[in-house]
Amino acid sequence: MDIAALRKANPDHWMRAAAIRALTLDAVAAANSGHSGMPMGMADVATVLFEKHLKFDASAPTWPDRDRFILSAGHGSMLLYSLLYLCGDAQITLDEIRNFRQLGARTAGHPENFMAEAIETTTGPLGQGIANAVGFAMAEEILRARFGKKAVDHHTYVIMGDGCLMEGISQEAITLAGRQRLGKLIAFWDNNNITIDGEVGLSDRTNQVQRFKAAGWHVIEVDGHDPEAIDAAITKAKTTAKPSMIACKTHIALGHAAQDTSKGHGALTDEDQLKAAKDAYGWEHGPFVVPEDIKAQWEEIGARGGSERAAWEERFAALSERKQAEFNRALALEAPKKLSATIKALKKQVSESQPKVATRKASEMVLEVVNPIMPETVGGSADLTGSNNTRTGDLGVFDVGSRKGRYIYYGIREHGMAAAMNGMALHGGIRPYGGTFFTFTDYARPSMRLAALMKIPTVFVMTHDSIGVGEDGPTHQPVEHLAICRATPGSYTFRPADTVETAEAWEIALTSKETPSVLALSRQGLPTVRHEHKLKNLTAQGAYVLTEATGKRQAILLASGSEVSVALEARAMLEEAGIGTRVVSMPCWELFEAQDEAYRRKVLPAGPVRVAVEAGARLGWDRWLTGERGKSGKAGFVGMERFGASAPAGDLFEHFGITGENVAQVVKDLL
Repeated sequence: MDIAALRKANPDHWMRAAAIRALTLDAVAAANSGHSGMPMGMADVATVLFEKHLKFDASAPTWPDRDRFILSAGHGSMLLYSLLYLCGDAQITLDEIRNFRQLGARTAGHPENFMAEAIETTTGPLGQGIANAVGFAMAEEILRARFGKKAVDHHTYVIMGDGCLMEGISQEAITLAGRQRLGKLIAFWDNNNITIDGEVGLSDRTNQVQRFKAAGWHVIEVDGHDPEAIDAAITKAKTTAKPSMIACKTHIALGHAAQDTSKGHGALTDEDQLKAAKDAYGWEHGPFVVPEDIKAQWEEIGARGGSERAAWEERFAALSERKQAEFNRALALEAPKKLSATIKALKKQVSESQPKVATRKASEMVLEVVNPIMPETVGGSADLTGSNNTRTGDLGVFDVGSRKGRYIYYGIREHGMAAAMNGMALHGGIRPYGGTFFTFTDYARPSMRLAALMKIPTVFVMTHDSIGVGEDGPTHQPVEHLAICRATPGSYTFRPADTVETAEAWEIALTSKETPSVLALSRQGLPTVRHEHKLKNLTAQGAYVLTEATGKRQAILLASGSEVSVALEARAMLEEAGIGTRVVSMPCWELFEAQDEAYRRKVLPAGPVRVAVEAGARLGWDRWLTGERGKSGKAGFVGMERFGASAPAGDLFEHFGITGENVAQVVKDLL
């Protein structure tokens, strides 16, 4: 690569891009950690995008109709941080650049959405960004159909690398985007032919251009260091009805001794090599120094969108007051005032009629009354709509010809679905929920973890939550999954016992602003256990006394989900034997942990024997059995110690001893 020729061909552009490269080299060297090569290789593409195409205003990073820019190759975070600093973002200052990868800095090793307003999503696990971007693009389509082009009309741009495209989630994402013809999604492939281990050919021979074409994308191939070709490609991509992939042939660590090598992927810290690279760029300035004229050019780029934002604000102000209010409410994640009364009315009806239904069906009953009053909800399923009960009649299907539809057929793409839902939540104005079988959280897990890390209220509807699945056998019967979900910081795992608790769980999930929710729901029918209607949302307390002991309390039974009714059966037997027994329903551990000590002591006082029953692994239950004033010698657990088996559900509960009789016997043995 002839660096001198590149400098000579487009000198002004070259120096703007060189500012990104120099800042990257300086920040990574100062941290002695990071990834230099990708920002150096993609600096030309990013410069053209920000200078000539990206609709944004650095002074208003959360302007609703801005274009979204996503760095799927999150290891190259200095590309994003350099751009934000250069454009004048108030939060990414030069001090933040100096403190790259240091404790407390906004400039974390990989971009984190909660660190700065201009960071759209958290990336680093490869492939997540491109899958998030599909969700961003779908959200834009849905909101444009709902509120009109005057309010919503923007593009989603994403930079992805070879690693993103090797990850399996990328296939789920690009085929979904191609099927939905998301024409406002434009992806740049950093085609540098390098991974950490060496050249891409060591492990892959995929023709990515043909792959994207086969998935229904518009594809353009360009020299990733030719600003005119890049500009023309973006201009063309903005005119097509298909999603666009611009394959940018680049040189990793451009101009450095490590160019075009696997070493160029990581931290380039050698002082002599760093100086030589800067000399090749014509960059004659010290560490972290950007000349005033170049910084001024970049700040002009950062301010370029101010007039577009002002025009949008004028258009938005001309909308009806009702439409403005609905738009602002959805973006603020404010639930409609009707939600509380709607949930209460359903709870009252259920407490009176006491149906025996699976909690997956109970979830559908909740959605049937909630979706009509919350037009921001967008549902879906990974090819299990009839099993997950996630579609209600009012939603309509989101498709190429029906962008107002609010139900998405994701196909067999659990991971892609979860990541796309995260993208919708991050975009704003949408409350996404999607379903699959609980055991397939294994396929969605990385995105579920990121939802918690990013503090977004995505709702994961996970049905068929135990051996109650029955004949499908151990491959489909969750055992360890509750423990895995509960171990995730910053998320709620709900396992409701009946329709009343299911309604309460949905109310919490749909009013949360920063916490994702997992709803673990049964396949099999469950009796209503909440017979007395209460206005208060008891599930919000995490655990509560469902049924009190008569006479002296000698035992406390703790249970969640389908096993609450098992605990009630055991209680009846124990009470008949003169053993006073309290039943505690525990639909959400995280919310119970958040209660004050006085409330937890009231629910779990010292003294009585404690036995927990749950058709899952014991891991985690000792927090409630032997902690919180409990004692190991007075604690027992009835649940699963191995994988399940293929048989009718009733036979399995008997086989594994998850019965009222066995629970009662465990209590008697402890006494």
